[in-house]
Amino acid sequence: MASDPFQLFDEWFAEARASEPNDPEAMALATADPQGRPSVRMVLLKGHGPDGFVFYTNQRSRKGEELAENPSAALLFHWKSLRRQVRVEGPVKIVACEQADAYFASRSRDSQLGAWASNQSWTLPSRGEFEKRYEDIRTRFDGQDVPRPPHWGGFRVTPETIEFWSDRPHRLHERRLFSLGADGWTESLLYP
Repeated sequence: MASDPFQLFDEWFAEARASEPNDPEAMALATADPQGRPSVRMVLLKGHGPDGFVFYTNQRSRKGEELAENPSAALLFHWKSLRRQVRVEGPVKIVACEQADAYFASRSRDSQLGAWASNQSWTLPSRGEFEKRYEDIRTRFDGQDVPRPPHWGGFRVTPETIEFWSDRPHRLHERRLFSLGADGWTESLLYP
């Protein structure tokens, strides 16, 4: 048994980066609306450590609005090449503006412009309308840096539980559950 789930995550994540053919940082993000109706989608991990797992998005998107109303989430990493998955559950907070600004500045210019042009998750009458909005934004910021939109930022999921799942023959899988308590992290095993 280990005592540091973040060290174990770092080891597994490094192996996934070496073996996964596409997007080892992809994770399923599950949120729920105030009535408890769940929704899930894929996002990209952009930072992690003992303080949590960070991703960025339009805060007026469906996931952003659900997190504003119900600031709890679950994450799932599935690394098929390794036959492993990691589940993370916990409360969610918005990252500091300085951190969001720094990450936004690291994105490609087209991605920056797209963050301004897209009303993510809203109904789009036609693809042409989005393309026109994108061109208008490109013209607006021509010859200058693209600032982070005020509605775009990061979220940090601070884990209360982290489960490490390893495939085993005959569905006799290994499941290691780390739970955060008053005295720190404890590890237990779960039946497959």
